[in-house]
Amino acid sequence: MSAKLLTGKEAAASLYEEIRPKVKELDPKLVIVQVGEEAASKAYVGRKIQACENVGMRYEHRMLNFHSSFEELLEVLEELNADNDVTGIIVQLPLPPHLSPALPLIHRAIHPKKDVDGFTAYNLGKMFLSTGFEHLPPATPAGIIALLSFYDIPLAGKHVVIVGRSNIAGKPLSIMCLNRDATVTMCHSKTVDLGMLTVQADILVCAVGKPKMITKDMVKKGAVVIDVGITRDDGGLVGDVDFDEVKEVAGAITPVPGGVGPMTVASVMKNTVTAKERQG
Repeated sequence: MSAKLLTGKEAAASLYEEIRPKVKELDPKLVIVQVGEEAASKAYVGRKIQACENVGMRYEHRMLNFHSSFEELLEVLEELNADNDVTGIIVQLPLPPHLSPALPLIHRAIHPKKDVDGFTAYNLGKMFLSTGFEHLPPATPAGIIALLSFYDIPLAGKHVVIVGRSNIAGKPLSIMCLNRDATVTMCHSKTVDLGMLTVQADILVCAVGKPKMITKDMVKKGAVVIDVGITRDDGGLVGDVDFDEVKEVAGAITPVPGGVGPMTVASVMKNTVTAKERQG
């Protein structure tokens, strides 16, 4: 029997219904800063703009030249930090190669109260305390938590195995799962005998960006499989999980595309509303 499909589109639609009245009441504004017209960045920005229009949120798209310097980008962020009409700021990833090494400093330049991607050290640090301090959590982990909640999949007492230790997904997700009483195992490129660990997971999350690395024999029967990875190949977009194989053993699984991606965008919208509430 095939696994239950956990569609982010359905869960995101529910989240939009929840925040739409607050958007109307609070009138927040999201500013998306894009550097260069790299195809992936352009697609991600388009989805965020579509989401803003869906919930009636004001937005501004700041487009910077591909060759913009670190100093030029910081100047824009300083201006947006100082603008009281701006609720949330996003610097869209991926950045051009000459800016990528400076990403921690770029995130640091965004005021924590406007950090609706949840990447600043302040917002990440608060997350370690408890669920009560997850005010502006990283969007992808928050989206995964919301997706599990929408489908009534509990975390308490579950063994969650996360493959991938990025600061954007794997690491913060591990903390959010611990905050919800899961037992967490973190795996990465240096993990020995990965399959021995993944097959123990009640909930398996893969966020690596390596197409179809998770195969049928690496998944416990009935497990929940969350595929965060996304790669473009000749056949289109594929995830880290061999979907056609794994769906035959998993109890539930996210598709790629249409799984975690919509929830990441929805979490940015929710964070922008939360930011406005906390800004007073």
